[in-house]
Amino acid sequence: MAIPQYERLRVLFSDTLGKARGKYVPWRAGQDGAARFCRSLYGVTFERELVPFPGSCVLENLPDLEVQYRAQDVRDGWDAGTRVVLGDQFDNHSKPLGLDPRGALKRAIAEWQALGYTPMVGIELEAYAFVEQADGSLVPYGRQGSHVYDTGAFADPLGVMDAIWDKAAAAGFQIDSMNTEYDAFQWELTLRYDEALRAVDDIFLFRVLAREEAIRHGVVLTFMPKPILESGGSGLHVNFSLRDAQGQNAFAGGVEGNALMRGCVAGLMHHHQGLAGLVAPTAQSYLRLQPASLSGYWQNWAVDHRGVTVRLSPETGAGARIEHRMPDAGANPYTTVAAILQAARLGFTQNYALQDAETADCLETNDAKQGVADSLLEALDALEADTALVEAVGSELVANHLAAKRHEAERTAALEGDELRDFYIRHI
Repeated sequence: MAIPQYERLRVLFSDTLGKARGKYVPWRAGQDGAARFCRSLYGVTFERELVPFPGSCVLENLPDLEVQYRAQDVRDGWDAGTRVVLGDQFDNHSKPLGLDPRGALKRAIAEWQALGYTPMVGIELEAYAFVEQADGSLVPYGRQGSHVYDTGAFADPLGVMDAIWDKAAAAGFQIDSMNTEYDAFQWELTLRYDEALRAVDDIFLFRVLAREEAIRHGVVLTFMPKPILESGGSGLHVNFSLRDAQGQNAFAGGVEGNALMRGCVAGLMHHHQGLAGLVAPTAQSYLRLQPASLSGYWQNWAVDHRGVTVRLSPETGAGARIEHRMPDAGANPYTTVAAILQAARLGFTQNYALQDAETADCLETNDAKQGVADSLLEALDALEADTALVEAVGSELVANHLAAKRHEAERTAALEGDELRDFYIRHI
C-alpha cells in the first residue's frame, strides 16, 4: 500500500491577538472540511487568563466556533507530511463570526470591489532575533558589526535566514527580499505584492513559518515593536494600491490629479488617531511611535518621504502605491489591513478634505502638529471615539479588541525595560 505524500492537514486561523490557532486533522485530498474550537479563546490573554471579553461567551457556556476551509485553499506546508489551510470562522449556528479578523478583511475587500476596485497589498515585516541562554535570559543573535542591508554569514552566522528562505520557497511563498535592517540583530522580510487576501494570508503564515524555523536553530525571532530600547523599532509597513475593472492601477498618475488616491490619503489622515488603537495595539508600540523616529507617529503624508506616516511612492504608473508606516507586527495583520483599507475607503466615499503634504524633514522639524496617543490606553480611547472606523472594521471585533487590550494595558502598566519586553517577546 502506497504511503500518501501528505498524511495530515494543519487547519489554522487567527484570533484577535494575531496568534495562529489550529489543529491537525487527517488530510483528505479534494475535500472541503471544518474543525471545531472553543469560541472562548477570544477571552484568552497572552498570559492564558480566561476573561469574559465581549463576544467570547466565557460566561455563556463556552460554546464552539467552527473553522470552515475549502479544498482549493489547501497549500503546501513546511513540515514533512503536512499541508496547511486557512479557514473562515462561524458560530455554532453557522453564521459568520463577527470576531473573525480574516472576515473583517474580506468585508473590506468586498466593499472596495462594490466600488469597482480590487485592493492589492504588499507587506514589509521587521524583526529582531535573540538567542536563549542556559539561564533562560535572551541575548541578541548576530554580530554587533553587521550593518544596514547586510547579508551573508557575518550578519547571520547560524544561517537562520537561509533556512527560513529555503523553507518558505519550498512551501510556495513568493519572497521579495530579505536583509538586515538599520540596527544590528534586526531583519526585514518582504513577500511579493498580491491581491489583498492572498497577501495577508501569506504574511500570516510566513510569520508562523519564520518563527518556527528560527526556534529550531535556537533563535527567538520576535516581531514586537521595540525589543531593544536603545535601538530602532520594528514595523509592519502596509503598501497598497487599487486595481480597476480593466486590471490597471487606479492610483496611476499620482496624487495631484487622482481623486481616488487623494481620497484614500485623506481617509488615512482623518482616522490617524483611531487607527493607532488597531494597528499599534501593545504597550510596547508606544515606545516605537515617537517623534523623529520614522515610525508613523505624525498625522502627515508626502511623496517619497520616510519621515511621514503615509508615504506615497514616487512611481506614478503601474507601481503607484500608498505605504502606511504606523503598524507593527504586534497587531493582527488581517485587522491591520482591513482597518487601513476601510479608513481609505471612508476618505474616498465621504469626500474628506486632504491636508497639505509635509514639507519638513520630520527629524528636526515638522509641519504636522498632531501625533498618535502617548499610550496604549489613550490610543484605545481614540479608537472607541472613532465610531465611523469602528463600524467599518466591525463593531463586534473592535469591542473584543478594546476589552482585551485594555486588560493588557492594565497588566503591563508597571512593567518596564526587559520585563515589558519579556511579557511580549515569546508571543509576537
